[in-house]
Amino acid sequence: MNASKANLINSISLIAIGGWGYFSGSSMTALIPVVFGVILLLCNNGIKKEHKIIAHVAVLATFICLLGLFMPLKGAIERADNLGIIRVTIMTLTCAVAIVTFVQSFIKARRKN
Repeated sequence: MNASKANLINSISLIAIGGWGYFSGSSMTALIPVVFGVILLLCNNGIKKEHKIIAHVAVLATFICLLGLFMPLKGAIERADNLGIIRVTIMTLTCAVAIVTFVQSFIKARRKN
């Protein structure tokens, strides 16, 4: 999987699942992943064109989003909210896969030069 495809999957999952979380619980904080998803979706064209600065902005936004998902996961576990746990876990996993893919593409680009 290349970095642009991983970023696209991650951004769509953040938008869709974050929206689902907002409409199921109507908490404004559930829109935070949606905002990150939109930012990552806007970066996708630059990632596809291998624009270095845009790729680094995207990986930074993905990393911040990944870190920010740990508290909602903890809260969902404490509330025993199974759907919440599933939603946050999916978003966490897509962020982690995107970061791994970004790092692999950065290493590949470095070796190419």
